[in-house]
Amino acid sequence: MLKKLNISNYALIEEVKVNFPVNLAIVTGETGAGKSIFLEALSLVLGARADVGVLQDKKKKCVVEAEFDLKNYKLNDFFESNELDYEDISILRREINPEGKSRAFINDTPVNITVLKQLGEKLVDVHSQHETLMLNESVFQFDVIDSVAGTHSIFQQYKKQFAAFNQKKKQLNALEEQEAQAKKDLDYYQFLFNELEEITIEVGDLKKLEEESASLENAENIKSGLLKSAALISEEESNILSALALVKQQLNQLSKFGDTYKTLFEKANGLYLELKEFSNDILDTESGINYNPAKLEEVNSKLDKLNRLLKKHNAKSEEELISIKSEIEEKLQKFGSLEHEIEKVRKEIDLLKKDLQQIAVDLNKKRNASIPSLEKEIKSILSNLSMPNANFKVELELTQDFNAYGLNQIKFLFSANKGSDFKELHKVASGGELSRLMLSIKSIMAAKKALPTIIFDEIDTGVSGDVADKIGQILVEMSEKMQVISITHLPQIASKGQFHLFVYKNDQKDKTISHIKQLSKDERVVEIAKMLSTSNPSASAIKNAKDLLNQN
Repeated sequence: MLKKLNISNYALIEEVKVNFPVNLAIVTGETGAGKSIFLEALSLVLGARADVGVLQDKKKKCVVEAEFDLKNYKLNDFFESNELDYEDISILRREINPEGKSRAFINDTPVNITVLKQLGEKLVDVHSQHETLMLNESVFQFDVIDSVAGTHSIFQQYKKQFAAFNQKKKQLNALEEQEAQAKKDLDYYQFLFNELEEITIEVGDLKKLEEESASLENAENIKSGLLKSAALISEEESNILSALALVKQQLNQLSKFGDTYKTLFEKANGLYLELKEFSNDILDTESGINYNPAKLEEVNSKLDKLNRLLKKHNAKSEEELISIKSEIEEKLQKFGSLEHEIEKVRKEIDLLKKDLQQIAVDLNKKRNASIPSLEKEIKSILSNLSMPNANFKVELELTQDFNAYGLNQIKFLFSANKGSDFKELHKVASGGELSRLMLSIKSIMAAKKALPTIIFDEIDTGVSGDVADKIGQILVEMSEKMQVISITHLPQIASKGQFHLFVYKNDQKDKTISHIKQLSKDERVVEIAKMLSTSNPSASAIKNAKDLLNQN
């Protein structure tokens, strides 16, 4: 609940410090006195948009600070998830400097505006006339139903399961998109792989094939050259071996004159033997060479395929081509694993859907069971608020598909007059009727659910007399379960509060200043008497004011 509010240098407010009670606080003041400024300042510290134009003194910063008692709000998880120090008595602060820069703090820790706003929504519900538009929103309508049905915990379970279900569906969609693309690519990659698989590719193949092709194409020239070489060494009349034999003979004769000559002879003999063997090798090689057109065609075909594959895959070597083949093979294997993954995710979705269906059906059953009592209770409250012929109806339909709220869609329908058809709220209810309907709903929710501090900004617009008194009584009943702050122009409501704040303004030199003060018992009598009559209340107005206060 809100314990204290300090406002400094905001609009017409120079410096204001206000303490709030646990139960019902009333805020009154003449039109234009600054009641809306009080609300705007509070909204600022709850995360509303900042504007440098609110600075009264353009040379000083604006500071709005609110102190809250959080013991009953169960907000430890929120503080922990946002890395904030939790304290039962926590302080929210907002600062706007003259340059227009805004800063926000929770327990003196700087936070961004989003975090401040999220916390603010959990602490204060500001209900102004435009807030009745919420009555048409599904999120609000389901919150009402779940509060009355006591299904908030089931709904939270559903939301968690629904989020998991949607996440799995997104995963399946992504996998199926991959599969569709893979199917388009599968034939192409399979063709590429088969093409590479047809030819055995090893490092050095290109060079070997090029050499073999050249050898086969020039078989006759090679054969002729080898025969001529062999002839020069050993077969012609004046061949190398014959000449080397004469060298051997001469050196052999000299070998008896010493080891030097003997070594020369041995070298000559070795050369002779090597040359003779070399000649035999040439002849052996020549005998193995034959012109073979079929073999040449085979080698050239394989060489053409290898060169074409290198060019096709923009590869510079056999190593790169082998690597490309491995990559294609891996893609083909992944396609198989993709099918397995899709099947696995589909089974997980089926399990989640089964659980989700069970939760949603249970949710629908309990929501439907709560509707008659809700309709009856709201009709009763509206009747007490001088709307005896008003009827309220909740239309909860079962849907085929899951949505954010279960297997339901909802409509709040209203009929203000006897015999009138039920229609959606925005099509049939007036502003005053919507305000009373919202008050009825909020009063019911207060009994069913731990609501934050609620501020009613002129909930009594368009009513008076007995209706105003009954609205005040509803506020009193609500304040027994939560903190209620009501801004009002009606004495019947003002007299109900245990705590009365008065907003007023006065002129100081060249500026107008708004003030907020807590009224004493005697001051309350005078203020309510003014609300009953004029700015100079008569004795009868004073008496009426005292009577109103004594009744509460």
